[in-house]
Amino acid sequence: MSAPENQKPSLWAVGLMLFALFFGAGNLIFPAFLGQQAGSNWLSAMSGFLLTGAGLPLLGVIAIGYSGSRDVQDLASRVTPWYGVAFAAVLYLAIGPLFATPRTATVTFEIGVTPFIGPEHKTMALAIFSAFFFGVTYWLSISPGKLVDRIGKVLTPALLATIAVLVGYAAFNPMGELQAAQGGFADRPFVTGVLEGYQTMDALASLVFAIIVIDAARALGVRNRAQLLATTTVAGAVAAACLAVVYLLIGYMGATSVAGLGLQENGAAVLSKTAQHYFGMGGNVLLSAIVFLACLSTAVGLIISCSEYFNRLLPAVSYKTFVVIFTLVSMAFANKGLSGIISISVPVLMLLYPLTVVIILLAFLNNWFGGSRVVYVCTIFATLVVGVLDAWKAAFSFAPETAALINSIFPLYDIGMGWLLPATAGFVLGLVLKTAIGKKG
Repeated sequence: MSAPENQKPSLWAVGLMLFALFFGAGNLIFPAFLGQQAGSNWLSAMSGFLLTGAGLPLLGVIAIGYSGSRDVQDLASRVTPWYGVAFAAVLYLAIGPLFATPRTATVTFEIGVTPFIGPEHKTMALAIFSAFFFGVTYWLSISPGKLVDRIGKVLTPALLATIAVLVGYAAFNPMGELQAAQGGFADRPFVTGVLEGYQTMDALASLVFAIIVIDAARALGVRNRAQLLATTTVAGAVAAACLAVVYLLIGYMGATSVAGLGLQENGAAVLSKTAQHYFGMGGNVLLSAIVFLACLSTAVGLIISCSEYFNRLLPAVSYKTFVVIFTLVSMAFANKGLSGIISISVPVLMLLYPLTVVIILLAFLNNWFGGSRVVYVCTIFATLVVGVLDAWKAAFSFAPETAALINSIFPLYDIGMGWLLPATAGFVLGLVLKTAIGKKG
């Protein structure tokens, strides 16, 4: 069932809002660096990147609409109720005030402000900038009902316009010929691109931002499940299409920049030097505007999502109180603790990512296996085992002999896909147990 004709303009605004929520500074940096590293193999590598960087977020948004779940806790509670609360709380905190939200301000500061100030003023400048950044974030977050108008109809068009100026000019005026691919992009560009797409972490955020889309759809008058699914699908498709187009253009810009800039150490350097190459000091200003708009919209989405979830979990504390708490916590970490928080959060994200992918896939397969709880439990438990190993590896690393043993036990573990076969085995075991039990688990 499609949305009524008179709602289509609003649905476009919801889709553009969702794109802006997804599109943070990392979404600029990763495809630019991928383009440089992939060189002549950039298109193959970008195909893999699009699969996980745009395709998985689209599936995550649709999965929430398809499942009819109220939120990610409701969906994850199909495993067990306690697992639903634990998974949702850790997910929201990891991509919210403990990691991604403070990073939005810090990355914006590093790319957009640092080039214009001396190192002796950096600490004070960061304090002033983070107060301004999170002040604007608070203003946009305090009234979530106005999110479509403020982001979908204002911030997103401005973001797309500024991106178009930079990547559009670069696309028509490439710096030179494509160069040889580097590292894994030389012999397996597609697989390496798939793994690079994980770094956007948008598949995690999709389960969070989907609720914002559903709330926006309900504000448009959409009520029944079929219409909500159609609305989330349309909004997700618009967001994914925008992500794909921008990723392709940035990737091509990065690939053609090697001839003029040489290989850079990270995507931020690629963007900064590319902007300077084409527009001089004005390029730094343009890039600053792009990063500020991208990070601000993502910060708003994360603050709103976290506040709404914890308000539902702890209704005695108001939504506005949670907005204040998460805004202040994010600002504090942006100023003092980001490097430490990153070291703590990366292992958590490595644990969460396979669990998130698996719960999305189970949501789509739910009707096929009758929603049996034993299937959910077996699949998630098998995935969790490898997720814990991934988290430990990220936090402490393994001794060479231990790493070799784990690689021999879990095929594909060395390329970050070790969870795939255990999850499949757990799913099959769950189906067998379901059949043996003879009734819904």
